Amino acid sequence: MEALNRSLFLWINATPESPGWLITLATLIARDLIAIVPVLIVALWLWGPKGQLNSQRELVLKTGIALGYALTISWCIGNLYPHPRPFMIGLGYQFLHHAPDDSYPSDHGTAIFTFAIAFMCWHRVWSGIMLMLIGAAIAWSRIYLGVHWPMDMLGGLLVGMLSCLFAQVAWYFCGRRLLENISWLYRVVFAFPIRKGWVRD
Repeated sequence: MEALNRSLFLWINATPESPGWLITLATLIARDLIAIVPVLIVALWLWGPKGQLNSQRELVLKTGIALGYALTISWCIGNLYPHPRPFMIGLGYQFLHHAPDDSYPSDHGTAIFTFAIAFMCWHRVWSGIMLMLIGAAIAWSRIYLGVHWPMDMLGGLLVGMLSCLFAQVAWYFCGRRLLENISWLYRVVFAFPIRKGWVRD
């Protein structure tokens, strides 16, 4: 498996002969595209058709629970089974600065794939597929730039699947109460912008 991981990495990883524009594009994708996660979460909570707000906020909370599970699992795996990044063992070429910490599973991959699976399960299949394509682009870019292994991204996908399953089970036991409590707190904290009509009640 490690030999396959290294072979795939070397096949995808950029070299000094790679086009400069492609390295620039990959850098933009690797660093900034993940911002779609907090932007979508905030937008879905604050705005939307009145008849859909409750389901949107349920989606936001389920996704938040899944992300919490996913990043906790990722942290535990990284500490229990540390795996060096390619540049830490002198393999391939590195075009994106990154701390020399554990690589498996990828935090970026874990977050975006958890987000994509959550939308596929609890929102619309097409929205989940679009986010999965964004996840694939982020995964490619971070391998291409030399800071992750292919298996780091596969690990992120598997952690995302498991975390969405955990979130669904947790929602069955305490989801409705959590939605009511968070909604009440939101209305207290955002009373002024709600009254002004800047955000939805």
